[in-house]
Amino acid sequence: METLTLTTPALLFSAISLILLAYTNRFLTIAQLVRSLHAQYKSDPTHILYGQIDNLRKRIYLIKSMQVYGVGSLLLCVVSMFLIYVGRNLAAELIFGLGLLMLIISLTISIWEIVISVKALNLHISDLEKDKPDTV
Repeated sequence: METLTLTTPALLFSAISLILLAYTNRFLTIAQLVRSLHAQYKSDPTHILYGQIDNLRKRIYLIKSMQVYGVGSLLLCVVSMFLIYVGRNLAAELIFGLGLLMLIISLTISIWEIVISVKALNLHISDLEKDKPDTV
């Protein structure tokens, strides 16, 4: 194995930053949707709206977890770079490996959140399909 240099963890900075931006955009979109559905539920409480809000609650939790692991990964990359700078290469390699593991966890949770999102959208589509006119 080659020695870890400062450039290796630094390469992940832009990738992790873009991933965190995407996670934040997901969070903001879902937060707006929750506010909208909450207002609808207060005026006309239905089982379907409550189910949608519950689904969004799960997705918010997953996005929070994605963000925590992503930020943790970025933090460990910075710590790894510091350890390389002070000459602690073995510790830097272990910390960098842990940072990569946290990034893998973050991306895996992201896939899980996408699957939940797609299932929710498919429920909406199936609801529309049963009401489809025969002439279409």
